[in-house]
Amino acid sequence: MAEMKEKYSDTELQEFKEIILKKIATAEEDLTFLRSAFKNDSNNGTDDTSPTFKAFEEGSETMSKESNVKLALRQEKFIRDLKNALLRIENKTYGICRVTGKLIQKERLKLVPHATLSIAAKNMQ
Repeated sequence: MAEMKEKYSDTELQEFKEIILKKIATAEEDLTFLRSAFKNDSNNGTDDTSPTFKAFEEGSETMSKESNVKLALRQEKFIRDLKNALLRIENKTYGICRVTGKLIQKERLKLVPHATLSIAAKNMQ
């Protein structure tokens, strides 16, 4: 019977670290874009002075800004989760399910590198 690994090797942890760092870089770019979309301080034109359909446009614009704020908050949480995963890599506890104590499948971690639960633990929820 094959022996079960208790933790990932340093080489595997380095591989996961590279995946996470790329995801953080992309997520931070997306967050910057989302923040600029809901701040939108750059436009000082006269487009918004026309009374035609102004109420509808303002409502739509408000909904769009609220949606962007929600997306930005989710993105901030995603970045925080990824940075926590980096800490687990440094502590050599990365990839260990917090419920079962067993290794999370490598394929799962490549897709969801901030995962803290194995598929089995996730299904138990």
